[in-house]
Amino acid sequence: MSTLFFSYSHADENLRDQLEKHLSGLQRKGIISSWHDRRITAGTELAEAIDSHLDTADIILLLISPDFIASDYCYEREMNRSLERHQKGAARVIPVILRPCDWQGLRFGKLLATPTDGRPITMWPNVDQAFLNVVTAIKHALKELGQQPKPNARTSGAEASAPLGNSFQETTRSSNLRIRKQFTDLDKDRFRHDGFEYIAKFFENSLKELVTRNSGLDQTFRRIDANSFSAAVYREGEKVCRGSASIAGSAMRSDGIEYSMTDAPRQGGMNEAVYVKADDQMLYFEPLGMQSFGREKEKLTFQGAAELFWDIFIRPLQS
Repeated sequence: MSTLFFSYSHADENLRDQLEKHLSGLQRKGIISSWHDRRITAGTELAEAIDSHLDTADIILLLISPDFIASDYCYEREMNRSLERHQKGAARVIPVILRPCDWQGLRFGKLLATPTDGRPITMWPNVDQAFLNVVTAIKHALKELGQQPKPNARTSGAEASAPLGNSFQETTRSSNLRIRKQFTDLDKDRFRHDGFEYIAKFFENSLKELVTRNSGLDQTFRRIDANSFSAAVYREGEKVCRGSASIAGSAMRSDGIEYSMTDAPRQGGMNEAVYVKADDQMLYFEPLGMQSFGREKEKLTFQGAAELFWDIFIRPLQS
């Protein structure tokens, strides 16, 4: 069984928990066990416990974010120690890019990062796909290291029947120690409003780039108020694309963002919407599915919601 060590900033704990959840399949097969500092029990010497697990891990995941880079402990201590073991061939270090940051020129920047092309997890349209990409990279690393599933103490009859020494009893425990996180109405409202601001800026910037790259096109982007915007694209002066988005505020639903294929917001109904949802670890957007009927529900990031609306908006130019 290979051991994974998470080197991360506590500011990214939610993302670390999501990654660990996606690694559950490898844990259930007895291929890996994982460790991070939240596993340290009361009364244990913190630095000593971290160093002990860092020095014995087969794979070390550097969960990269602005907070990781800003942390002296993460960057100066854990990362440098990890790279020393990597250079000696004693461990495999894998940078996992969680959030956008300036990381390419740093010491670990020469290592192949995951997800693909070092695209930050929070910038993927579907966060589950991003984590799956990371898991696939870890599986490839395990294969290169020659690691195969091995029965552990819970599944091996010979080991299970053997007497347990005191040291083994003190160290053996489940890797499933996550607890459900609670999200308040304030958390959800902030997520929805921050998501709307992202979508508005996404449309504004995409429209500018669209007309820059394509002659004969013109565009308008109008911020109507804090809760709505409209957009249009013209080809040779004729309007070919139109759309608007608004923070939902109807009596029926007040937890989403609605999109209409008209540049007169809130008129003529909506053609798609995303709603704030939560699982046991994070907030995300779930599409209503009016434009993708029958497709499995997705967990969308801010960019995922923006891409969903933009695909509807630009469709007349691409068909």
